[in-house]
Amino acid sequence: MGSRRYDSRTTIFSPEGRLYQVEYALESISHAGTVVGILAPGPSAKPFTASAESTDAMAVDDPSSSGAKAEASGSATGTSTPAAGTTQQSEASKKKEEEARAEREKKYPPPHRAGIVLAAEKKVTSKLLEKDKGSSEKLFLVNGNVITGVAGYNADANSLVSYARNAAQTHLAAYDEDMPVEQLVQKLCDLKQGYTQFGGLRPFGVSFLFAGHDPHHAFQLYASDPSGNYSGWKATCIGANNSTAQSLLRQDFRDDIGLDEAIGLALKVLSKTMDSTSLDSEKLELATLTVDEATGLPFAKIFKPHEIDAALEKEGLAKKPEGEATQAIP
Repeated sequence: MGSRRYDSRTTIFSPEGRLYQVEYALESISHAGTVVGILAPGPSAKPFTASAESTDAMAVDDPSSSGAKAEASGSATGTSTPAAGTTQQSEASKKKEEEARAEREKKYPPPHRAGIVLAAEKKVTSKLLEKDKGSSEKLFLVNGNVITGVAGYNADANSLVSYARNAAQTHLAAYDEDMPVEQLVQKLCDLKQGYTQFGGLRPFGVSFLFAGHDPHHAFQLYASDPSGNYSGWKATCIGANNSTAQSLLRQDFRDDIGLDEAIGLALKVLSKTMDSTSLDSEKLELATLTVDEATGLPFAKIFKPHEIDAALEKEGLAKKPEGEATQAIP
């Protein structure tokens, strides 16, 4: 009730220092379809091998060496030798990590590509939609080196995507090179921030995930909200159930994740955050940004429906055909 005196205009601060119209715009994002972004730098170092370890580390792993050290420690302090138990736990942990790595290598064989994946939940689903006619709701190509995912009001998103495209093309025409990703994000966020500062305007009710690549900072993933703030991420989520999605990303994300595994992780996160337990191309949009090995230029790909279904099938998340009978166990 107290907010009604201060939420009629975007330029009025409440006594607590809050801009209610901006907060309302942020709240609208929490009811929009989920968008997940994951930056996959690929393996930055060689896989773990025994020869890559230093002699000191190998000495610790040697049973006789560790036992001698444990005895020396125990005789010096007059206590038992906890180092042996610690060594066993360390060896068990390493074995578990090696098994997990082997399982990942089997499912996602090398070479591991670098890139960024964006996956989004579609709210407008209908069998009457022309899926192959570019009826994109959540993911858009901004420039040759930038794709974006949106959560919020689509009308606002379309206006801002057009603004970003014009800015990118203006820069390309003036300097004969793609606009740096962060510069494009900052220019768009300046516009969004201006709509929270001047009277007679309302904030844009949309958040963005920007996936881009430029020669200055390689692959980059940015998130922005209606207030005009933006930040860089390795993996993040906007839209409904974003806290659950963030928790899943923190649990499964690795710094050396490859693009194929990142696609699987993004689809897994959406399967956990969406209401439906089975997914198909009617409910999802998927896009990747990579670098073409032949030309060295960024390559953006928005997946077609049959490609999304194939990715879901690979991860075991595909929707079962209707009418499929369940075999009863005799």
